[in-house]
Amino acid sequence: MNIVAVLVNALKMKCPRCRKGDLFESPTLGFNSDSFKMPDKCPVCGQSYMPEPGFYYGSMFLSYIMTGLFCIVFMALVHWVIGLTLMVSFMILIAILALGSPFIWRMSRSLWLNMMEKYDPDWDK
Repeated sequence: MNIVAVLVNALKMKCPRCRKGDLFESPTLGFNSDSFKMPDKCPVCGQSYMPEPGFYYGSMFLSYIMTGLFCIVFMALVHWVIGLTLMVSFMILIAILALGSPFIWRMSRSLWLNMMEKYDPDWDK
């Protein structure tokens, strides 16, 4: 498994099998319900986006890890490098997390599916 290719494809939020179909019905991130809807399968290659019931429980752990790492790095940079007080740093962090949670949710699902399903360059044969 090429980790860089998996991460790039997860960032693009494309199908892990063909790397062409969109994972979400709305390609742009917004605060509407279409931003969170996933089709049942890839519109290009037919790869199931729900391989089994409860498949995306693992993405919750990825979301937790990504958020935790972001918080640690952000607080280290803002508090110790820039020199803001802890209260201001936490207020900025909470605002970023509140606005960034839809992105983290989509990214964790995309990364989880891309880690579990393999790329098949010959999917159309």
